Amino acid sequence: MSYTTRTLGKPDTLDYRVFIEKDGKVISPFHDIPKFADEANGIYNMVVEVPRWTNAKMEISKEDSLNPIKQDTKKGKLRYVRNPFPHHGYIWNYGAIPQTWEDPGQTNADTQCVGDNDPIDVCEIGEAIGYTGQVKQVKVLGVMALIDEGETDWKVLAIDVTDPLASKMNNVEDIERYMPGLLHATNEWFRIYKIPDNKPENQFAFGGEAKNKDYAVNVIKETAEAWSDLISGKAKAGKISLTNTQLDNASTLSEASTNEVTAGSVSQQPPKIDQSLHKWFFISGSKI
Repeated sequence: MSYTTRTLGKPDTLDYRVFIEKDGKVISPFHDIPKFADEANGIYNMVVEVPRWTNAKMEISKEDSLNPIKQDTKKGKLRYVRNPFPHHGYIWNYGAIPQTWEDPGQTNADTQCVGDNDPIDVCEIGEAIGYTGQVKQVKVLGVMALIDEGETDWKVLAIDVTDPLASKMNNVEDIERYMPGLLHATNEWFRIYKIPDNKPENQFAFGGEAKNKDYAVNVIKETAEAWSDLISGKAKAGKISLTNTQLDNASTLSEASTNEVTAGSVSQQPPKIDQSLHKWFFISGSKI
């Protein structure tokens, strides 16, 4: 199975779209990609929306047919995250686990807040820079619960299975062990990144504590069950597009309809990235 991308328009424009293909056929990154890459070993698929160090607020479009990735807008203008010192752009590869949904009609027992109506977010902390539309295979390590305008906005912490540290990292405490300071930086980033836009500091449930792997896996399971209710019609979709090309249900598009949705898009090769320029170096203060 091979995932590739097709693009429509140019980056940093209102028309830019990134479609995802599987074996040359356009699919929905929300509905068609399975959440598990290897269920027996607990390996999940993750769709990269925002590569590390970049600022454009790219996200899977819930409302558009086949859910391409596009840049978020506000009042007709493209949205970018600011650079609250000492951070630059997003500090991880940021994306989502497919076939999950944070149900806005359900209140979480622990956070006492409803879901944010999106696929569950992932912060992939490996050293390699991703690209928009890339499908990574990741190990889940933990989760944080951001409370954003009264909604639960889970942030799963995960690492690419091909990362040099992946075999050593199996739970949330391993993040601090092998990447000292990253959990603190992640907490800080989410708390302050909206302040430059004159918005208040964000808050976390659990006092900002990152919950462990078992807790994270359970959260993902709950959001996967919510997605199942969404795609089956048990939950109200509202403006969410349920169109797909793989599920063989009432929302599955024909080849002709798929071609109409993606008309004008162009297949892309993965970008060439000199990863040596972007490698993290975590230096513990105790060793200085």
